[in-house]
Amino acid sequence: MAQDLAPLRTVASPPTSARHRGGSVRLALLGGALLVIGLWWQDTTTMAGPGGTVTAAGRLAGLIATYLVLVQILLMSRVPWFERAVGFDRLAAWHRGLGTNTVLLIVAHVVLISQGYGQAAHQNVVASGWHIVFNYPDMFQALAAVALFGLVAWVSARTMRARMSYEAWYWLHLSTYVAIALSFEHQITTGADFVGHSFNRLLWIALYAGVAGSVLVFRLGTPVRAWFVHRMVVDRVVVEGPGVVSVWIRGRRLDELGAQAGHFLLWRFVTPGHMWSAHPYSLSATPRDRHLRITVKAAGDHSRSLARLHHGTPVLAEGPFGHFTGDRRELPRTLLIAGGSGIGPVRALAEEFLASTRPPAGSVVLIYRASRPADLVLRHELDALTQQYGLVVHYLVGRRSDIGYDPLDARSLAKLVPDIRGRDCYVCGPPGMTHRVLSSLSRLKVAPRQVHAEEFAL
Repeated sequence: MAQDLAPLRTVASPPTSARHRGGSVRLALLGGALLVIGLWWQDTTTMAGPGGTVTAAGRLAGLIATYLVLVQILLMSRVPWFERAVGFDRLAAWHRGLGTNTVLLIVAHVVLISQGYGQAAHQNVVASGWHIVFNYPDMFQALAAVALFGLVAWVSARTMRARMSYEAWYWLHLSTYVAIALSFEHQITTGADFVGHSFNRLLWIALYAGVAGSVLVFRLGTPVRAWFVHRMVVDRVVVEGPGVVSVWIRGRRLDELGAQAGHFLLWRFVTPGHMWSAHPYSLSATPRDRHLRITVKAAGDHSRSLARLHHGTPVLAEGPFGHFTGDRRELPRTLLIAGGSGIGPVRALAEEFLASTRPPAGSVVLIYRASRPADLVLRHELDALTQQYGLVVHYLVGRRSDIGYDPLDARSLAKLVPDIRGRDCYVCGPPGMTHRVLSSLSRLKVAPRQVHAEEFAL
């Protein structure tokens, strides 16, 4: 990806095996939820008496909330089976989607437990809540955990994220790990589902340990191990245009990464300002045995500072990720559509399609949308592919308000590429452009299985 951006959604018709693996992941997660409900059901006798039903509902809300928090962490722990089965983009979408529900369940847990205990003791909710905090073990840590979960939910809201730098949001988001640790003890020492239930306690501890182990192995251990294997370092930084640079990464045995054109990796450069956060950038050239390249547009503090990277800076990389790759193609002819930051992965795909199969001239068509000529980065490379392999490139330059029409509407696309229905269509660019192109392709009745689109959003 050519900005501080993450893939929001991949639109494609996945192979049957991939759909089956994705279904298996859903079943596994659902099975875990049913197991948690089973733990709760064992102790439903506590529903008797004043406030018993409300308290039991609060217990269930707390158990499910904790399970969903651990699932969110697990989804983003880079477990290879999850990534191959579902894809990093969909895992990220699931992770985001669970966030609001999790926080609501945490709030419900606090309110219902306080209400249930209050009914039993003939107190109001506030008095009951304070009694619980001051008289039950490990509740101050639990209260701090609730506050941290609320903080993470607040900074993750769309309006707040738009006002914050990625680095500030990232560090605040990491406080989730602290909240999970703080909330653990009170579950074991005061939870009715664990006090006096040794098997439940062991199962719950194993669940925590499994998630923690996945994070340590795959998010921390794997990138470090990969560096010792591949020894990736910054080779050089090349200015491609105003605010746009290409970073060449040198290493050894890079073919063993399994990276393809269209893939992205999470990059961490071991230098001040870059060490503590990983950012997703797509490959902008076909991977080589000893070199990889990303092309990045300055869109934030992190991407802007990439221009100042020095030769020899160590690089830690996670991945590759994504399904915006050539093995998704259904047909021998291809249309590639890029806008803005999307030119990086699209340029890499064009090179791969042309160099690997050397198709007849015109088999690969590329449409490059830009607001002004200065934004056409990597144009010299596209022109070289045109001369060497017969790539057909259409440069669509100018703001819609200036040219008076949308050059990516259905009529314009059909005019540029009359055989568009007989091509696989790869679309990569800003969300607005991507949505317009997908709408145009739908109007032109291009089969959904032939459409592969990655859109980018902060």
